[in-house]
Amino acid sequence: MMRRLLLLAACLLPASLHAADLRVVATTNSMGTLASAVGGEHIDLTVLAPPDRDAHFLQAKPSMMRDLRRADLVIAVGAELEAGWLPVAVKRAANPAIQPGQPGHFEAAGHVDLLDVGESGGGHVHASGNPHFNLDPRRMRALLPALAERLAAIDPPHADSYRAHANEAVARLDRLMPEWTDRASDAPGAVFHHADTRYLMDWLDLPVLGYLEPTPGVPPTARHLRELAESLEGSDGVIIHAPYYSGRGPSKLGGELGWPVVQLHTEPDAPTLDAWIGLIDAWVDALSRHDRAGSRSD
Repeated sequence: MMRRLLLLAACLLPASLHAADLRVVATTNSMGTLASAVGGEHIDLTVLAPPDRDAHFLQAKPSMMRDLRRADLVIAVGAELEAGWLPVAVKRAANPAIQPGQPGHFEAAGHVDLLDVGESGGGHVHASGNPHFNLDPRRMRALLPALAERLAAIDPPHADSYRAHANEAVARLDRLMPEWTDRASDAPGAVFHHADTRYLMDWLDLPVLGYLEPTPGVPPTARHLRELAESLEGSDGVIIHAPYYSGRGPSKLGGELGWPVVQLHTEPDAPTLDAWIGLIDAWVDALSRHDRAGSRSD
């Protein structure tokens, strides 16, 4: 009887203990979106950067190193976005599997074409290219099969499942992208705080009308806002900024121009494809509904 009970327990345990086969750590919710969409039920996902924080400014913390120490795969944005904290955290985690150059270290930037490569300057200018491709459905789409192949190499028994999940996600984005571009086709463009919307506007073929930052990473100045208002006077558009930036500059510029001011996150609130699609939908909505008077906060 005891042996039969032990065998029964052995049959039941895998459903709870082995439902997730790989420990995956993503640096941002967008990278976590890729992981959950492709990995599905075969991964245990941890995200390091809160969605309401600027990933440029995080610090390596013991909790990060603990998660990285146990990870089978780390998924990073790359292109120097996490340069101030991820290399330190990965090194101190002392996990050979996730060191740069190993199969367990996946840098998304290495699998897509980057804009603004070779540019130099102060603030948040990245010479290796603009790392804010997470708002571009084309590049996120391209990353899905790339990540599926990496997961298949690490975990061959589930390779077919990873590829099938990636194909399903690609098909879903293929259905949505024409709808998004059609909705934004008549939008006049927008002013942003930072160049984290560079890929989004390139995909939608819409003009960036200006940046609140005089230089990437430098807060808006009264002189810069005055010059920006003068250059845009009489035109139409919308001002969009992330919640972790001060709202004073956007409000001042919006008041002078009579433009709506919209506050939007640049990361989904959860590392899921549904949440990421909702984020893109919100951005398209903000850009395409530019004619609403006043300001609002999302």
